[in-house]
Amino acid sequence: MIQAKIAEILDSNQFLQEFEVNGWVRSFRSNRFIALNDGSTINNLQCVIDFENFDQEELKRITVGSAISVKGTLVESQGNQQRVEIEVKEFKILGDANPEEVKLTILSPKRHSLEKLREQAHLRVRTNTFGAIMRVRSKLSFAVHSYFQQNNFHYVNTPIITGSDAEGAGEMFRVSALDMENPPKKEDGSIDFSKDFFGKETNLTVSGQLEGEAYAMGLGQIYTFGPTFRAENSNTSRHLAEFWMIEPEVAFCDLDGNMDLAEDFIKYVLKYILENCKDDLEFLDKRFKTEEEAKPKADRSGMGLMEKLHFVIDNNFKRVSYTEAIEILKNCKPNKKKKFNYIIEEWGADLQSEHERFLVEKHFKCPVILFDYPANIKAFYMRLNEDGNTVRAMDILFPGIGEIVGGSQREERLDVLKSKMKELDIDEKELWWYLDTRKFGTCVHSGFGLGFERLVQFVTGMGNIRDVIPFPRTPQNAEF
Repeated sequence: MIQAKIAEILDSNQFLQEFEVNGWVRSFRSNRFIALNDGSTINNLQCVIDFENFDQEELKRITVGSAISVKGTLVESQGNQQRVEIEVKEFKILGDANPEEVKLTILSPKRHSLEKLREQAHLRVRTNTFGAIMRVRSKLSFAVHSYFQQNNFHYVNTPIITGSDAEGAGEMFRVSALDMENPPKKEDGSIDFSKDFFGKETNLTVSGQLEGEAYAMGLGQIYTFGPTFRAENSNTSRHLAEFWMIEPEVAFCDLDGNMDLAEDFIKYVLKYILENCKDDLEFLDKRFKTEEEAKPKADRSGMGLMEKLHFVIDNNFKRVSYTEAIEILKNCKPNKKKKFNYIIEEWGADLQSEHERFLVEKHFKCPVILFDYPANIKAFYMRLNEDGNTVRAMDILFPGIGEIVGGSQREERLDVLKSKMKELDIDEKELWWYLDTRKFGTCVHSGFGLGFERLVQFVTGMGNIRDVIPFPRTPQNAEF
């Protein structure tokens, strides 16, 4: 007898072979047909039971949500809903699920809202939607590592606890071992963090970029892929307090090389998903279509889920300067007729998602890379252009989502970097080690950051970022 996963059995041609399979009951119809799922695929395995030959009390325990083990023979299915099925010879209840309690959970056959599913995040992965999302997320994670490892990048684990604010935003979670009810104080009444565990004020990281740059200066090309944290009190469908970031850093690489890398990387991982998650993507594509049809016509994306993936893979990314993009947006109909929520009036405006989507979906009709942004709306570490007004920054814009990647050529000149830090009141003492990398063999180098959940959102078509991470962390919510 072969013990196998349902995904393997559904693809098998070993008819009349005996199999043992474990899983959770999705439905039990007519006291005869068990739909069994073990998480290996979105598809259920039909197990046909001759109820007259089994103990009736045991049969009553086969309920939605219960875990069972089935032994039986693989045969061609008599019905047209599936190719194969198992003729059950014996079964064993591994874990009961009380039908009355199941009715109160999302395991009930009744369709539930995404909000309800979030309330039971410990169970939602057993639904088709979230099973598909999490399998896609897993494959995407593997594809990320696969791409970088195949291209001779080194995986670096940058610190989760840090004393620096890479983004300069100040929205960080403090890490402290001090007694919050009676913290040590300085003479001026402020908290004395020199008495804390690390001897200084520390936080959870918002980015591994700065440390990644340091390692790129020795290993040539590295990538980080780890958790990051942002204490932005923003309760929207686009924000999480805890999320994962992919951040490559490459020595001897300018902005053009950085854009080449980002485009090649994104196309690789999307192709990988199309090839390895067909069943889940087909399900999610149908779900996306249903969701879109329920929206007002003006809010629909205009492309199906699979169409959007091919849109990115099959098109060259259009490279456009920020200055050119501003002129296009200033003169476009939605701006002139004040259809945008944020009207573009002058150079220097910080682009919003509606502007980014217009450029991708309406104007260029392909993915877009914007570059050379105004220095005053970008971070201190981005390389200043010769004009003194713009920096070598780049953002990649996708349909339906707007910005998905942000990156830049880093400022390698020590004097310019120190000058920018002084302008922004960033303490040189805090980043002495970062400045040091510009003293010992400085060189042109670049990198980018991609929020992993943003990528999963794009691939799965989910409208809320809370639905693409197993247990979302958001303002006022740290359940599970």
